[in-house]
This record gives sequence, C-alpha cells and structure tokens, in this order.
Amino acid sequence: MSKICQITGKKVMVGNNVSHSKRRTKRRFKVNLFTKKFYWPEQDIWIMLNVSAAGIRTINKLGLDAALKQAEEKGYLTEFKTLDY
Repeated sequence: MSKICQITGKKVMVGNNVSHSKRRTKRRFKVNLFTKKFYWPEQDIWIMLNVSAAGIRTINKLGLDAALKQAEEKGYLTEFKTLDY
C-alpha cells in the first residue's frame, strides 16, 4: 500500500536539502503514517486504516463515521480492511 493517509489524503512531498553552501539536492518529506484499528459502532465492525497523525486527530474531533464520510466524498478513502472478531 502506498504512503497516503486514507482520511486526510496527505502523501509524500518533494523538496530540497539545502547545505551550508546553499547547494540543493532533492529529498522527500515522508508522512507520519500509522496502521491503526478503529471500532465503527454504526456498522458494528472493526476496520483497519492507514492514517497520519493529523488523520487520527481528525477522527478524534469529528468522530469515525463523519471522518469516513468526509474522506470518501473527497476521494481519499478507496477501501479499508474489515476485521472479524
């Protein structure tokens, strides 16, 4: 799976490493990404999402159901893994 947050859509950015002599070389800014399990009470299932730290804060603020709906309408959430317990 690629390094993209399924809630916020954050992904790897490209920039420059600038040395003391101002010489520039390409570098990558990676996303602070976690694979995390969430309980979705509306569907009564556990799901597994790749979310960034900002995505976890969004879920805490809005709630899982609202965050998933918002991510789906923006096109960030393609699919997620359901867990059977």
